[in-house]
Amino acid sequence: MSNLKSSAPHIHGATAFADVLDWGQQPDMVEGVSRSSGRLLFKGPGNSPEAGVWECTPGRWRLSIPRDEFCHFVKGRAVYRSDEGEAIEVRAGTCVLFPAGWSGEADVTETIRNIYMLV
Repeated sequence: MSNLKSSAPHIHGATAFADVLDWGQQPDMVEGVSRSSGRLLFKGPGNSPEAGVWECTPGRWRLSIPRDEFCHFVKGRAVYRSDEGEAIEVRAGTCVLFPAGWSGEADVTETIRNIYMLV
């Protein structure tokens, strides 16, 4: 259940929320064919802040974070590897703040879901 038109947009049960939209294949694939889906909770003026639910199937791709992004992972397993070689393992219960400009690879081994906010 959700109310995205509320004065305070909200999604009940976001960890298992099924009313997600297909957001297509991840760009910059290195291995596999990851597909993303999700639900936008809020997008402010100039696209900041932006918050929502995001899910992605297994695969590996390059990424570069354009704005500070906070992620609370609630499902799945992945490893994010920075261009400097740091490995950040994520699974349900992991919170990560990717600062603007962070770049590297994501390697999803089990479909992940996170609740995110970009600022």
